Amino acid sequence: MSDKEVKDGTEPAGAAAPQDPVEAVPSLWRLVVYGFQHVLAFYAGAVVMPLLVAEGIGMKGDDIALLVNASLLTCGLATLLQSVGLPGIGIRLPVVQGTSTTAVPSLVSVGLAAGGAEAGLPTVFGAVIAAGLALFVVAPVFSKLVRFFPPLVTGTIVTVVGITLLAVAARQVGGGDPSQGSFGSPAHLGLAAVTLVVILLLHKLSRGFAATVAVLVGLVVGTVVAAVAGFTDFSRIGSASWLGTAAPLHYGAPRFDVIAVLSIVLVMVIIAVESIGQFFAVGEIVGREVQGRHVTRALRADGLATALAGVFNSFPSTVYSQNIGLIRLTRVKSRWIVAASGVIMMVLGLMPKVGAVVAAMPSSVLGGATIVLFSTIAVVGVQILVQADLTDQRNTILVAASMGVGFLPTAFPQFAEQMPGRQLHALFESGIILGTITAVLLNLFFHHLRIPRLRRREDRAKSVTSIDPPEHYMQHVSPTGKQ
Repeated sequence: MSDKEVKDGTEPAGAAAPQDPVEAVPSLWRLVVYGFQHVLAFYAGAVVMPLLVAEGIGMKGDDIALLVNASLLTCGLATLLQSVGLPGIGIRLPVVQGTSTTAVPSLVSVGLAAGGAEAGLPTVFGAVIAAGLALFVVAPVFSKLVRFFPPLVTGTIVTVVGITLLAVAARQVGGGDPSQGSFGSPAHLGLAAVTLVVILLLHKLSRGFAATVAVLVGLVVGTVVAAVAGFTDFSRIGSASWLGTAAPLHYGAPRFDVIAVLSIVLVMVIIAVESIGQFFAVGEIVGREVQGRHVTRALRADGLATALAGVFNSFPSTVYSQNIGLIRLTRVKSRWIVAASGVIMMVLGLMPKVGAVVAAMPSSVLGGATIVLFSTIAVVGVQILVQADLTDQRNTILVAASMGVGFLPTAFPQFAEQMPGRQLHALFESGIILGTITAVLLNLFFHHLRIPRLRRREDRAKSVTSIDPPEHYMQHVSPTGKQ
């Protein structure tokens, strides 16, 4: 391998790397080019998530653009925490962090229960800050908690998340506001179809990097078609400044509501369980053994990044799996390239015009993409469930009951309206919260709770109904011949 290849962190086939490619520092132009490639791979997710939350809680215009810019800024910050790190914080591998769509239903529920739109954001960000700090504190002992979240539980929860989000996607496809007369019109359905068809065609006709940016390309094409058809208002883009950012806690001091904090803490547990698998996947790709102490540092970075996101008007952080695929595809393993992508993302987050462009995207165009994105979450949940033993009737009941309970608020939001008190209202407004709580409690009941009295009765029943008396009798006879 040439010195140039070693510095770039690339690994040609058949060559033995004389230097750890993770620590290799490429030239400046390669840092920029490869870093920007990572940005393209996860840019769509970084901007779609705040759009979903903003629309879900009823925000409009400039506030949506502000949340988009805040998401870009905090994604870059979280990526730097993981790839570069601080003492005791960060896994220091090429790990890209971004905002998590898993948190969308809970964030929307918390925001609506707290008043909706700007009025609900202090409670949302308070819950995000508290959940991030909680993960930071419990990171060293999290391995002991993972056993309470086996594939049976995490798969059920992720599937419930996907099912819940499909209702959001359907609303976006129709135009965003069901109360409008044009909701569900052929025009809105057509724009969603354009976006969806572009995404499907790219996945059919392309491989590798082009497929990783299929969602972004679909959104761009859909927005262009919407602009030609007169469905997009770009007037705010001209008035937006090139540089600037909102102040920390822009919407006021955070409020810490118990139910809100609990719901986001549950989301962070799910995110952490998913992230651990991603950390091991990155380690395998780059040839680094990931051990317990590395997971602790990585989860601390997740928690700290999430807490800082709440301060800077953004949302929980997670590992972006599409960038793991990009590392495998390109075989460029340097963590400094990923760090460069974090810097680029932070720069974009400081450009309000970028947020204004994204905020101008019609809801129906966004819906064409979220149909795929949210359905994929449900599919991932099913893939996780395959790892569980669903031939066990207890496991089947756990999945069925959790999905059924989690679906209630999605089918009929009126359940929440009948609940006394704001906390119960928030609890019954989110299918993800109900489904998560049900799955966790049933897992504890079926697989961790021991009931000795019932077990003894079962044993006595077996002793009476045994079909082989001599053998059964000998099992209960002592060596002296006495029972």
